[in-house]
Amino acid sequence: MGENKKERKGCWARRRAVPCRARPFLLLAVSGSACLLDAAAAGAAARADVVAVEVRGRAGAYQFLVTLKSPDQSCDRYADWWEVVREDGSLAYRRILRHSHPDEQPFTRAGGPVRLERDQVIVVRGHLHPAGYGGVAFRGSVAEGFARWKDPPADFAAELGEREPLPRGCLH
Repeated sequence: MGENKKERKGCWARRRAVPCRARPFLLLAVSGSACLLDAAAAGAAARADVVAVEVRGRAGAYQFLVTLKSPDQSCDRYADWWEVVREDGSLAYRRILRHSHPDEQPFTRAGGPVRLERDQVIVVRGHLHPAGYGGVAFRGSVAEGFARWKDPPADFAAELGEREPLPRGCLH
């Protein structure tokens, strides 16, 4: 299968052992076999993480190139948008993603124009259908660049999940 042993999650099934890290685990029983999963990895799987942000253009009309990593499977679970949010929690821009990307991870999509000033601090984050927000977000400005936002408030601009524009279905 070309699987790297370091990438495997700790799991015991049918007398086969794979080393585990010292973390909390969940024990699952699935059709006669037991599997021990890294709880942190299991929880981390259901989110859309921003892994890179690139900005081009000029003040008032920036183009964003956002790279997301998400556990897309099909239209039942996929990254359905990324967005640019102002510090006050208002939506500056949302790029709707019209289909899942199960075989293209991570993936980059462009969007814009985004009306911002060069030194305006914003947040770039992804959204996973149906789980919502909660993945890695980036924070920064065009002038200073963007980096992973450490310890964002759990409820930061949560109401945007119900605000237009919203996806109108998934193509595949």
